[in-house]
Amino acid sequence: MVAKGIYKAMPCLRFVIIIVPAFFVLLFTAVSEPRAAQAPEAAQDDSAPQSMDMDHHGHAEGALEAMTPHQHHAGPHMKWTALRTPNADDAGRADQIVQILRQALTKYKNYRVALDDGFVPMHPERKPKHFHFANKERRFLAKIRFDPAEPTALLYRRSGDSYELEGAMYTAPRGMSEDQLNDRIPLSVAQWHAHVNICLEPDGSGRRMTRRQFGFKGTIATESECRQAGGRFVPQAGGWMIHVYPFESTPAKIWTH
Repeated sequence: MVAKGIYKAMPCLRFVIIIVPAFFVLLFTAVSEPRAAQAPEAAQDDSAPQSMDMDHHGHAEGALEAMTPHQHHAGPHMKWTALRTPNADDAGRADQIVQILRQALTKYKNYRVALDDGFVPMHPERKPKHFHFANKERRFLAKIRFDPAEPTALLYRRSGDSYELEGAMYTAPRGMSEDQLNDRIPLSVAQWHAHVNICLEPDGSGRRMTRRQFGFKGTIATESECRQAGGRFVPQAGGWMIHVYPFESTPAKIWTH
């Protein structure tokens, strides 16, 4: 009787022994395959060299050197929005932005407060006269909205062993039109700028350039020249930027680079 019972149960045992393990094999494969497919992409992202996207990395070192406060920089590596006809509505809107920014920046006159709030000095290993303290979270938020009280970076001047607050910088995505930039800050009052036509050295790095023809101050400003020199051409290094000095006394000084 026992033998007969075992014989009758054999089909069920075969099902359990063959089908159930196969099911778990298929389930494991289905779960693991997407992860395996994603691995090369993740590895590629980790190994890829950093781009010159200043929306992501803030001002590159060469860009910092190319800018001097309260000066309107011209040349083949700078692009500016067109200055529109002044009007009272724009002037009022710009003044409101300045008032909001001035109030928001008051606490950052102590640079240690800025550090506590996530602002990090760009290239602290060097000793320029002027520093950008950038905030990654603010930079991300600036891609999707504009808040006058939350600039992307703070502008400081070296003062002995400390820093003296000068102003702030707003950023916007490179794909924004001038009308969209005007919605953030009126173009009849101020001009946004972008760093363009950059030829990087053959290794493609964004470090300080040692050869006159390369970098943010380089003599090369076209893709064909850059290609001939063996460099890597960057049409626009990052997004749009605008500096504001809300503690100055006149609109011209407040909105002038």
